[in-house]
Amino acid sequence: MAASLFTRTLSGGCLIHASYCLTLKPRIFTSLLFQKRPYRVQANPAYTAYKALRRGPSIMASSLVGISADYSTQALSTNEPVVSVDWLHAKLREPGMKVLDASWYMPDEQRNPIQEYQVAHIPGTLFFYVDGIVDRKTNLPHMLPSEDAFAAAVSALGIENKDELVVYDGKGIFSAARVWWMFRVFGHDRVWVLDGGLPRWRASGFDVESSASGDAILKASAASEAIEKVYQGQTVGPITFQTNFQSHLVWTLEQVRKNVMGQTHQHIDARSKARFDGTAPEPRKGIRSGHVPGSKCIPFGQMLDGSQALLPADELKKRFEEAGISLERPIVTSCGTGVTACILTLGLHRLGKTDAVVYDGSWTEWAQSETAVDTSS
Repeated sequence: MAASLFTRTLSGGCLIHASYCLTLKPRIFTSLLFQKRPYRVQANPAYTAYKALRRGPSIMASSLVGISADYSTQALSTNEPVVSVDWLHAKLREPGMKVLDASWYMPDEQRNPIQEYQVAHIPGTLFFYVDGIVDRKTNLPHMLPSEDAFAAAVSALGIENKDELVVYDGKGIFSAARVWWMFRVFGHDRVWVLDGGLPRWRASGFDVESSASGDAILKASAASEAIEKVYQGQTVGPITFQTNFQSHLVWTLEQVRKNVMGQTHQHIDARSKARFDGTAPEPRKGIRSGHVPGSKCIPFGQMLDGSQALLPADELKKRFEEAGISLERPIVTSCGTGVTACILTLGLHRLGKTDAVVYDGSWTEWAQSETAVDTSS
């Protein structure tokens, strides 16, 4: 059903030159794939499994300099979390290279990522639905799915462990960082974020496709249906992607509670200063304002330049130092719902801090639990 509803919105595929721009009027898709679910406070049973899983290794990294002219995948290190649009343009048609549009927007932005994908996307791109590839046993927004569910979903997209993945979004660097982190949590290191995203791709004069192919639509629908089947206990297949859960990259509510007392990790919040201080309301109804006691605020925008691309290493280092964060100590990041926290993690990765943890439930979970809230600066 989801696939047929999608297909009705499409016409033939074509190429649009980057200089062409079409303004979209957002609309709501009624497809099952994009059905919204109401919020309710509910324990996530997957949380209890995290600490029992094997801790993955941490790899020290250093920022790469001067490799932009070398377009071989062998020369591209997982130490550097982003790739340039020039690099992707040169490698786009190579076997084993898959590109994901992971666009997602805040509700008040009134932007529909599916519709925007249909109008203009990098040629051959798959759509990764951030609100669809999620834990279906909780109504906290876009929480990590189980290993089986993630494997089923990305297998339905046609992704294999041998693939090189580049993730982008429609803002520059925003939700793409979340999907980059998700793949790393599930053991896939050969993944990068497109620096500057679709806006930089188009500004560089590279072509985009209009109207998603039937194959891409079917895969996006199949990914959502595969996750649903896993959570219903049904058999799915074939599975082409094997996960290797890296529990040291994700924290639960209980781990954050313990950190408030023990302070083993420096806690950085990626939300705006006003939301952090509790002087601005949260965008989601019923969510208390404030921040986790002992945390510090570095709004995610401080990781990016004016074109929404990741800052150079020296500038990133300054941002963390100015906030009193030591790169020699462990770090956990959070935000409103676990999306922009991953932008902080992306910046830390460029600085060689590849073991930074993300609190998946972030402020939305913390504020709805019976935990302390701080509103002091």
